[in-house]
Amino acid sequence: MNRRTKTAAGLAAVALLAAGCTGSGGTSKGADAEAPTDPGEVSGTITVLTHRTDLVQDGTMKKYAAEFNRTHPKVKVEFDALTDYEGEVKIRMNTENYGDVLMIPTVVGKDDYPKFFASLGTETERAKKYLFTDFTTVDGKVYGQSPMGALPGFLYNRRIWKEAGITDWPATPAAFVDGLKAVGARTDAIPYYTNFKDMWPLTHWTYVDGAVSCDPRATSRLAGGDPWAKGEDLRVGDTMLHDIVRAGLTEKDPTTTNWEASKPGLAKGDIATMWLGSWAITQFRAAAEEAGADPDDIGFMPFPARRDGRFCATMSPDYNQAVNINSDHKEAARAWIDWFTDKSGYAADNLALSPVRGAPLPEVLRPYEEADVKLIELDDAQGALVKEIDNRSEVGIYKPDYRQDLVDLARGARKGSLDGFLGDLGRRWEEARKAAGS
Repeated sequence: MNRRTKTAAGLAAVALLAAGCTGSGGTSKGADAEAPTDPGEVSGTITVLTHRTDLVQDGTMKKYAAEFNRTHPKVKVEFDALTDYEGEVKIRMNTENYGDVLMIPTVVGKDDYPKFFASLGTETERAKKYLFTDFTTVDGKVYGQSPMGALPGFLYNRRIWKEAGITDWPATPAAFVDGLKAVGARTDAIPYYTNFKDMWPLTHWTYVDGAVSCDPRATSRLAGGDPWAKGEDLRVGDTMLHDIVRAGLTEKDPTTTNWEASKPGLAKGDIATMWLGSWAITQFRAAAEEAGADPDDIGFMPFPARRDGRFCATMSPDYNQAVNINSDHKEAARAWIDWFTDKSGYAADNLALSPVRGAPLPEVLRPYEEADVKLIELDDAQGALVKEIDNRSEVGIYKPDYRQDLVDLARGARKGSLDGFLGDLGRRWEEARKAAGS
């Protein structure tokens, strides 16, 4: 893919309602997709809808299917790769024909999962083995499983930061801003790149939530109060972004940024730092190789905040695979999901987090392991409520607009103060929270 996988969008999920998914495709009757007792006997032809058009085009998905057939010889796997995945699947879900296995579109409300997807089992049982089960659990049953996950963090050019005299990760927002100032003073690199024009990278700033407080219940806190109150995670993150821009530590004109160009830019050292996610490391390393730069210069650091002496980072799932409740081959579809999650090597191939508990971190995240960064699995029990509040408030914490406004405020293209700006967000959020009955 030229841009991000859903972890990035994942890692930046669009908070939409299920209004477009209430046609004939849904059913109110629940169903289970049982795991086959004998992999060699389960049979049927299944269609897997995927957003990974790149992996279908280059034959990688076909190779996965061939490996799957070593243990499931009677199941034929066909792939339907969709460029506009969200838009196309939303339309198909008004019928019963939306594949046998699919990535759950963000447009589907969590409470509606039992109408469209077959259960993979109880949360009690699946949570013993897998991460991220909370994200697709409804009434104690799990309806999807992500094959990989990611962490938020700063991609940075190690060589440039070292030239600026910084070898240790900054541990506070103030120290981080000072680090960027040193980069600006001692190197020719742009200290921080906003990716303002492409917009979607700005949504990643929401994923400081949990990393600042090191609180697994950070999402629930969003549903319980003002996310921009003093000391709250989003206020800390948004304040730091504002301060970076206000100090002139970004590109001269944010309206001319270019995502694709930013990858070789950081790899070569023209850019020093960007806030994204671990999913992007492979893309930036590839850009380094193409540009004749050193891939090992691409580093990854956590948000500059510590609790009890440790940095923290939240784990987020990629698209969750699910079984179409209307599938005639639920057992075969379930077999594919289990195999793809457990044995395909998909997470390792993407240098991503494995969703299997206890699995080792990918090599690119070894610095996190060496620094004893605490990895947090967020409790998503209030995730649906947070999205409802977000929609009612029209703030858009999973959309780029308000942070574009924040950047404009910081660079003087918009009038007002930071306190007034964040205070307005908080008031709108509180009004929406009360209207939602939270």
